[in-house]
Amino acid sequence: MASSLRISGIDAGYGGVRVLEAVSLEVGAGETVVLLGTNGNGKSTLMKCVMGIVRPASGSITAEIDGESIELVGRATEEIVDLGIGLVPEGRRLFPKLTVEENLLLGAFRPRARSAIARNLESCYATFAVLRERRRQLAGSMSGGEQQMLALARALMSAPKILLIDEPSVGLAPVLVKRMIDKIGELKQSYDLTVLMAEQNFNQAIRIADRGYVIVHGQIAFEGGSPEALNNNELVRKFYLGL
Repeated sequence: MASSLRISGIDAGYGGVRVLEAVSLEVGAGETVVLLGTNGNGKSTLMKCVMGIVRPASGSITAEIDGESIELVGRATEEIVDLGIGLVPEGRRLFPKLTVEENLLLGAFRPRARSAIARNLESCYATFAVLRERRRQLAGSMSGGEQQMLALARALMSAPKILLIDEPSVGLAPVLVKRMIDKIGELKQSYDLTVLMAEQNFNQAIRIADRGYVIVHGQIAFEGGSPEALNNNELVRKFYLGL
């Protein structure tokens, strides 16, 4: 059963600095929804709110998982991960002095994923063949593209039902960005995931998105019900297409 996510009226920030204001969006069961925005507009803060890393000042974040509606605001990050919500953070956040396989195993601490460690590990190696070849290599010595693959695979080791992906294209060459976005699309299908992806590379993101939102200065400025609607929006054309 595919899971869904609803974010309603979220205000959040750091100290006295307001970053998000009345942010509302939905990710339906089995959808890939893209959150578009340039740097500093609040994409990562919203991801952190979902994961319990940043506590919103107001608003609600509700996940529908296995037929149960669960309020996430107020829950600890480990509780949220245990529910089946995974995050691929911006900048990958790997453990550079641990091996590829050690990083992967750290992603499997969720109790429901522990019994399937061997199967999930083999699945990750089948999906990312280079990780099998480099499984004893230190993560910090890998290329940016390989590290992004590892960050994705580590999140998959927790057997998530909802996957948040924050800026997967950052630091990658254009040809690697295309491959990474393609891979996210493949993983969404093969793992039956519901995906919320924050991204500023518009042209690549909409290739796999069912629909999306544009966030500007911490507020949702536009909701596009399809890739075509996003592509034809004047705000998007101004900020992302230079038209």
